[in-house]
Amino acid sequence: MPVITFANTKGGAGKTTAALILAAELARCGARVTILDADPQHWITHWHEISGKVPNIEVISHVTMASIQTHISENKARTDYFIIDLAGARNTLMATAIGLSDHVMIPVQGCAMDAKGGAQVLELLCHLHEKAGIRINHSVVLTRVNSLVTTRALQVVKQLLSERAVPVLDTPIIERAAFRDIFDCGGTLQTMDESRVSNLDKARENARAFADEVRKLVPLRLVNRARRAA
Repeated sequence: MPVITFANTKGGAGKTTAALILAAELARCGARVTILDADPQHWITHWHEISGKVPNIEVISHVTMASIQTHISENKARTDYFIIDLAGARNTLMATAIGLSDHVMIPVQGCAMDAKGGAQVLELLCHLHEKAGIRINHSVVLTRVNSLVTTRALQVVKQLLSERAVPVLDTPIIERAAFRDIFDCGGTLQTMDESRVSNLDKARENARAFADEVRKLVPLRLVNRARRAA
């Protein structure tokens, strides 16, 4: 039951969208997924409420620094993947969630502010490694990427990440109407009406490719050493 945390200290980086896309795709493929909604905006909780029962997905709201480890411990027997959606802020809950993670996903849009927020997460990961000997695998996922235009700002972000040898997923999350509409409509990409959502087939393809890449990085057999020893 690997734990995957989505973190960026800047709000609006696409964390919640990426977390929900991944959760839904893992669930579609048969994995049991528990989402810990630690974002004060509670967008995933809202999605869950209007969606009704979604096969293989459970959502836990009101996650705190004091409760997060308990939520994982109490639900691990019936969960294949935990996904944590954090607030866009650097705080003690972020540090705790990252310490419990098997992999940290850092969503970054093609702008300097997002890159800075992502850099703060990378600094925290480096601090944990240097000071506590805890090495946590991590990747940047580029989000809200324009499917037709590669902006200069995005190129700068890619170059900066490359120079720092930061792992970046090959699959970016493209800006698609379906990824926005799912929070208003509920359900999943598979249950959305193709006649009402533009390029839904491309959104589904993008989501599948993203989840496939993450599954290779974070296979089900992977378990955080700190939790295994607990």
